Amino acid sequence: MAGKIMTFGRKSVNEHLVNHETKLPASAEAVLAPLDRVRWMLLKLLGPLVKPLVRRRELRVLAAGCGVVGLSLAAVLISPFWLLALGPVVLGVPHLVADIRYLVLRPGLHRRRILWLPVGLPLLLAGTSNFNMTSGLAACAAMALLARGTWTRKGIALGTIAALTAAAWAAGDVAALIFAHLHNFIAVLLWWCWRPRKGLRRQAVVPLLFLIASILLAAGWLEPWARGFAWQPSGLGPNYHLSFLAPGVAAPWALRLVLLFAFAQSVHYGVWLRLIPEDDRLQETPRTFRASARALQTDLGKPLLAGAAVMALGIAVWSVFDLAAARENYLRMALFHGYLELIAATWLFVERPTSVEVSA
Repeated sequence: MAGKIMTFGRKSVNEHLVNHETKLPASAEAVLAPLDRVRWMLLKLLGPLVKPLVRRRELRVLAAGCGVVGLSLAAVLISPFWLLALGPVVLGVPHLVADIRYLVLRPGLHRRRILWLPVGLPLLLAGTSNFNMTSGLAACAAMALLARGTWTRKGIALGTIAALTAAAWAAGDVAALIFAHLHNFIAVLLWWCWRPRKGLRRQAVVPLLFLIASILLAAGWLEPWARGFAWQPSGLGPNYHLSFLAPGVAAPWALRLVLLFAFAQSVHYGVWLRLIPEDDRLQETPRTFRASARALQTDLGKPLLAGAAVMALGIAVWSVFDLAAARENYLRMALFHGYLELIAATWLFVERPTSVEVSA
């Protein structure tokens, strides 16, 4: 069936054939095959109740988006400090993999050698140096210049980046902290721009719910229940997170910022692990677990996928012995990814990838 989707520069391929040509390790097949059977049985049991979700991507994404926002808000209200502690440890590496997969590998930007030095080097420095804001914005400027777009859009992008750079210099050391808070919102914006949407008014429900919940948390109209403050991991309670996420901010705004960050970060993870994969896929219907694993292996390649798996497992094991250290070292390693998302937003604006007819 032919349909219009956003390809973002990658080749239009028959994903069904690619998925079946890719061989999974026997251990992965042994684990995923039973899960696919259970899933099929559940879908058959629920029948007409889930048929619209299976057949219509827009409805499925809407339901998933509302679920992501709702579950994230519930987790913040039940136990925000456990959410802040465990979110990066459990979902951090998979979400970094999704960043690289959908922002670099799927669009084929890694094959554009002209981007390697002017964009790649500053991005690398942004994740490893004390000048991460300057380096990250320099990478954005390079992308604005080198992306395949009109000079009008390049000029708008460069002007915006110049304004952000001036604001970052004026803010000084606090600029990186402000960006850490804002980058969670960038993910929602990227998802919204990912694919042309049908029923725009209905699809606006998800970002609208996200904004309403954010406002309620920032205004102090929603707060965790009493035990939510007491139920916290050792050493990772309110004082720890206040010192990192709202240093010098007066009460009650400091705690509200921490709660807002916990909520927005959780939605950020949901966007990369659930919503963008759903919107990026060529086919309208959901994949099986095995097909998803084969597609992931095809996009990343075995070495990168194995490295990510080892890294995720290592952080998980580390967290059993020292949760705070595992979390902090993950966050230090992940510094680059916020700037990668900003670079992708620049590329999307300048290049405006267009929909094409593909077989789906």
